[in-house]
Amino acid sequence: MRTIPPPHPDPHPPTAFRPPPGACDAHCHVFGPADRFPFAPGRRYTPPDAGVEDLARLHARLGLDRAVIVQASCHGTDHAALLDALRRGAGRYAGVAMIDEATTDDELDELHAAGVRGTRMNFVAHLGGAPTADAVERIVARAAERDWHVVLHLDAADLARYAPLLALLPCPYVIDHMGRIDATAGLDQEPFRALLALLHRGDRCWVKLSGAERLTAAGPPPYDDVVPFAQALIAAAPDRVLWGTDWPHPNVRHMPDDGDLVDLLAAFAPDEDVRHRILVDNPARLYDFA
Repeated sequence: MRTIPPPHPDPHPPTAFRPPPGACDAHCHVFGPADRFPFAPGRRYTPPDAGVEDLARLHARLGLDRAVIVQASCHGTDHAALLDALRRGAGRYAGVAMIDEATTDDELDELHAAGVRGTRMNFVAHLGGAPTADAVERIVARAAERDWHVVLHLDAADLARYAPLLALLPCPYVIDHMGRIDATAGLDQEPFRALLALLHRGDRCWVKLSGAERLTAAGPPPYDDVVPFAQALIAAAPDRVLWGTDWPHPNVRHMPDDGDLVDLLAAFAPDEDVRHRILVDNPARLYDFA
C-alpha cells in the first residue's frame, strides 16, 4: 500500500515562456512500476507507480526534451528501473545512481554505459541519515574513477558542518534542492551563506534549483518566497546551476503542478540567455549529452 500520494494528474503546459530545444529536467525520478521493478524492502516510503512512460508524457506536455533521472531511495541500490528508463530514452536521459560498497565494478560499468554520470548520497535524517566518513571516501573515489560527480542530499543545518569535507572532494558535487534552506529565515541565514560560500569557493560545486514546493513557507504556489534564494544562487554561479521538477514529488506537503514549476523558472531567471544556460548548456556539460 502506498504511503505517499501520486503526482498531479493533469499539469498545465508552461505559460510564462517556451522551454528551448534541448531543455532538461535535471532532477526527476521513476517509481516502478512495482510489478516489474519492486521497491526496496527497507524503504522509508512506498510511492505510487510513476514509470518512464508517465515521465515521458509529462515532459512532452512541459516541452522538455532531456532529463536526468535520479535513483530514488525507495528502490535502494537496485537500478533495474533506472537502467530500463535510460535505455528507453535512447540518449535523451542521463542518470544518477545510488551505489554502496557492495556495488560491483561490472555494475558500475553497466550503469555508465547506460548513461549514469553521478552517484547520490543521502545525508537527510528522515531518509536514514549520513553515511560514515569512510563510506563517503570510498564511494567518492569510485565515482571519481569514472569521471562521475556526486549528488548530495543534505539538510540545510548541515551545510556548514560538511563544508570542510566538500572542499576535499576530488570530483564535482551537486547540492540538491537549493540545500533545503528555510525560506522563512532570509538570505542572511547561516545555511544559505554556507551554500553561497561553497559556490564561490571553486568550480566544483553545483546547485539544483529544485524543490520550491518543499522550501516555501506556505506549501501551495506561487512560491514567491523561494525566488530571492534562486536568484542569488544564479547570480553566484550561472554556469553551475541546474533546474529540475523533482517529479513525481515524494514526501511533499502539497503536491505541485509541474507547469507551475516550469513557469517559476521565469521568475528565477527572467533573462532568456540565462535560462538557456540553466536548461540546456549546464546539464549538457555536466551530464555529457551529445
